[in-house]
Amino acid sequence: MIQIEENISAGKLPVYLQIAEQIARQISAGLLIDGQRLPPERELALDYGVTVRTLRKSLARLTEQGLLTRRQGSGNYVSKNENAGSIYSFFRLERPAGGGLPSAFMLDVSSLKKPEDLPSFGSSKSGHRFRRQRFLDDIPVAAEEIWLDQSCANQINPAQMSHSLYKFYKERLGIWIIRAEDWIGLSPLPDWADGLLSPHAGAACGFIERFGWSQDGQKVEYSRTWYDTNAARYVARIK
Repeated sequence: MIQIEENISAGKLPVYLQIAEQIARQISAGLLIDGQRLPPERELALDYGVTVRTLRKSLARLTEQGLLTRRQGSGNYVSKNENAGSIYSFFRLERPAGGGLPSAFMLDVSSLKKPEDLPSFGSSKSGHRFRRQRFLDDIPVAAEEIWLDQSCANQINPAQMSHSLYKFYKERLGIWIIRAEDWIGLSPLPDWADGLLSPHAGAACGFIERFGWSQDGQKVEYSRTWYDTNAARYVARIK
């Protein structure tokens, strides 16, 4: 397990959520199996470098999601729930061995007219463009360009954004992405992403195009992600 610092910078998820997401992704990847007993709480807290109190908040969240069952006097047991809602439930990249805690570094936030090479989505001719570097367990794995239709928000305040863009949509813009459609292939890494991944600009990378639909059934988001196939894999599990 990775150690997580309790003193985190603005924009990152609270530590207890980071730990909960790390464990949730381990369960999803099959690294923790249904019925498995977790290590004692003090041992887990030591592994993550946090207090027992912080760890218990993480375990409480996982219990609420139906991913853990607490047995009095015995401990915490994995109770796999395929319908559990995770902050990163739409994030399909994992480490080659499975799992990995996602994080992101925002490179640019711009509001501009949609370029001609974008497919059709949303009702506006303009959009908000986010360019990010993505990490799994602090290892760079992907470069992302996400477009949100301007009909969803006239302005975007970068200071309010978190590592989870969907969490930001929900809490700040009142937008829920409830459905996504991915197209997978290969594509050259763009010039703007040179130096973010091991492959250089122009090299073939794993490529994901995604459309996202909001809670009212509107196609409001389009994204393209280039990922290093040596550092991450795309995973879609059939329920």
